[in-house]
Amino acid sequence: MTGTAPDGGDCRPRPPISFELFPPRTDAAALALGSTIDRLADTGPSFMSVTFGAGGSSRDRSLTVLRHMLEHTRVEPMAHLTCVGSSHAEANRLVREFLDAGITSFLALRGDPPAGADPEAGLGDLQSAAELVQLIHRVQEEREPFGQAGIPGLPGATSIRERPRPERVAVAAFPTGHPRSRDLEQDIDTLLAKEVAGANLALTQLFWGADDYLGFIERARAGGVTMPILPGIMPVTTPARLARLVELTGVPAPSRLVRALEADADPDRQFATGVDHAARLAADVLDGGAPGLHLYTFNRHEAVLAVLDRLGLRTPAFAGIERNTRTP
Repeated sequence: MTGTAPDGGDCRPRPPISFELFPPRTDAAALALGSTIDRLADTGPSFMSVTFGAGGSSRDRSLTVLRHMLEHTRVEPMAHLTCVGSSHAEANRLVREFLDAGITSFLALRGDPPAGADPEAGLGDLQSAAELVQLIHRVQEEREPFGQAGIPGLPGATSIRERPRPERVAVAAFPTGHPRSRDLEQDIDTLLAKEVAGANLALTQLFWGADDYLGFIERARAGGVTMPILPGIMPVTTPARLARLVELTGVPAPSRLVRALEADADPDRQFATGVDHAARLAADVLDGGAPGLHLYTFNRHEAVLAVLDRLGLRTPAFAGIERNTRTP
């Protein structure tokens, strides 16, 4: 499969696509989310991640969504886990619960304390995402100890079989800098520590310009980080949503995007403006070498699918494969 840039440029191989969702808060929202998951699954994503409230505040709803993916789609579900609000014992139990349900991919996050709380509040005995990454691998190893495997051509001889490992253990990356980091070099050191702990994928928080992502990748590679780093992109289609994201991330939005969304109150034209910005940003990072796209959906499929349409990436690249066949 191939894709094209928004301006109709040259075709490129279909890159891996993934999506983020959050657990629904009401029965009506759950029904709508089921339809959204089906629409997103039709695009052949590598995985879909589901957020998870600090301390397990949305554990049951998150697990329900993840199980729905396992039972009704071929998409790999990815569970979020956070350090905030979770003791070592609680995190151990949650990882086991997810693994027992058949979920083998995780996004390990330090997490944020409630608004206004001390930045170190609620961390308990898990102090970093790197520690959580180590815990995930350790729990898997304890659940499935080493076994014996036969040696071809040597009847009766056996060797120790390698332990199964989680499919993906992802972590967060911050192209514009983490709010609590003293500088960008600390962000790279922290990301490298997560990889050393066993992370094999990074997903970036939101950024507004391709240079933010591409510059971060250059610094990360120079600092020794080798794992894939997927750019996280969200089509922002209303001024209110944009203002809220700026508040949450602390990263100023491009003035051109702000003006364009505020200049026209028509929802259809605001939608087109947000899709256009996200599609051009996605095309730029792909042109710069991004290994795929991670799209934040806000539990709606319309905008992210419109972005994929603009990029020529809507058609599933892996139609007909078994669910457990993975992309890199």
